[in-house]
Amino acid sequence: MSEVKKLKKPRGKVRLIEGKCIACGARCQSSCPVDGIQMSEAGEPQIELSKCIGCLKCVKACPGSALEIFYSKEDLEILAQLAGQQDLAEDEADPEELARRELVAAYRGVWVFIEQTEGEAARVSWELLGKGKELAAKLGVELSAVVLGDKVEHLCYEAFSYGADQAYLMDQTVFANYRTYPYLDALCHLIDKFKPEIVLMGATGMGRDLAGAVATRVKTGLTADCTGLDIDAKRNLMQTRPAFGGNIMATIMCDRFRPQMATVRSHVMPMPAQEAGRKGKIIHVSLPISEADVFTKVLEVIRDKKAGEVDIAGAEFIVSGGRGLMAKENFAMLQELADELGGVVGASRSAVDAGWMPPDRQVGQTGKTVRPKIYIACGISGAIQHLVGMQDSDLVIAINRDKEAPIFEVASYGIVGDLFQVVPAITAALREMKAASSGIEVKDVKAA
Repeated sequence: MSEVKKLKKPRGKVRLIEGKCIACGARCQSSCPVDGIQMSEAGEPQIELSKCIGCLKCVKACPGSALEIFYSKEDLEILAQLAGQQDLAEDEADPEELARRELVAAYRGVWVFIEQTEGEAARVSWELLGKGKELAAKLGVELSAVVLGDKVEHLCYEAFSYGADQAYLMDQTVFANYRTYPYLDALCHLIDKFKPEIVLMGATGMGRDLAGAVATRVKTGLTADCTGLDIDAKRNLMQTRPAFGGNIMATIMCDRFRPQMATVRSHVMPMPAQEAGRKGKIIHVSLPISEADVFTKVLEVIRDKKAGEVDIAGAEFIVSGGRGLMAKENFAMLQELADELGGVVGASRSAVDAGWMPPDRQVGQTGKTVRPKIYIACGISGAIQHLVGMQDSDLVIAINRDKEAPIFEVASYGIVGDLFQVVPAITAALREMKAASSGIEVKDVKAA
């Protein structure tokens, strides 16, 4: 005991999360009290670990949640010993605290709810399996997929290929179409029986409806629309999401209840690599429920999506317009450019609020999160609410008359100029390149 008492609690060190920096303008550097951060030419922080004191000031200052605290193996061992001492003291002093810790200790495992419609899984489910695998590895537990539906066993095997170690399958006719109460009864039954410590769901229409109902019934917390997930030294899920209108990023933890529940939008987490043929264990579970027990009936499924229409969230090329477009008819100019790229047209919230574009084309915190190969922002200033929805794009091209516009801080390439001249010029250049390329191909064919 004497050795443990002499241990000093480690503060950890700060590191950059690859691909998360939005080049906000060195807020992290200015917040560091020990001058331990220098900025690279790309505008990303370079941490001098020898100076870092783990004060968390830069982590809190970062609007893109691109910095995190990490601990060495030795630090984690010290934290575990110190936590054990503190836990013992608290438990002996407070019987209610002892009961709470016993409750928390009874829950183990990371679950991902596999959202499906007519046997086809939502992309966000596979993205969450990728993140769930990271969380499960840190906790030293199994990653499980939860599959509800009718004739959907094939989704279990697909879940294994994306990283799941096992799958809980409830394959019954009553689950053929999503309805809140049968799905609620099923998921709560599984949670009560198998006790997971983390449950992740997509922030879709179905996920938001089901997650809130489940959290209410099992009496636990729920963090919606998370943009980051991690594990702390006490096995708590660190759930990061935009707060106060997107002006800050808040990290929320549910340390007194289990399971810990969070929803995440599609395209926020990277799509994991699929490993064909990967195997896992299927756990068949049934629930004594029939169609007669469900008062809500599905009479007809109406799809309002037009044939061949591309969902903006899944597009590889997006040309977005903001307040700088001035009028609805000017979006035709962006459509021409998008057509040449084989992409779609998006919009900022201001353009949608003005009625220039429909809500399903909105990119940002209150719209859709996108991860295209190329994102072209035309006349968009770059408010943090918009950046949250597109900052993970592979390549960002910004066109704006204001050289001080925040959008340039996250852009791979920036063009300061009149978009009404720049956009048509880019469209014309693409057409010329296509025509030239087509001419070369024809000449080669003739020569052959």
